[in-house]
Amino acid sequence: QIQLAESGGGLVQAGGSLRLSCAASSHTFSSYTMGWFRQDAGKEREFVATISRFGLITYYADSVKGRFTISRDNAKNTVYLQMASLKPEDTAVYYCAAAYDNYERARRRGDEYNYWGQGTQVTVSS
Repeated sequence: QIQLAESGGGLVQAGGSLRLSCAASSHTFSSYTMGWFRQDAGKEREFVATISRFGLITYYADSVKGRFTISRDNAKNTVYLQMASLKPEDTAVYYCAAAYDNYERARRRGDEYNYWGQGTQVTVSS
């Protein structure tokens, strides 16, 4: 079992930056592939980024590639999403998710993740 808690969301102007954090409760955090997803009102949840257990593999949605960076600190049981050059279309609730894995891999589908946080709102004004 792992519990996840996101933080760091807020209101930012277009072109600005934010860093989201997701703190995990598990002492075996390094056993989990982590992902960030987002969902705006009236839209489907979409994949944003994923990072493997020890950070060797990362993968991004095309819409955020070059602007967002996912990272993790296994000693702090935390995964981060550094967001730069934010656009109004990045506005959404951002969720972190965890999937238990036995090896380094990336996961891009939401249904591959077993554990989800409550989300943090990111609003980008134009």
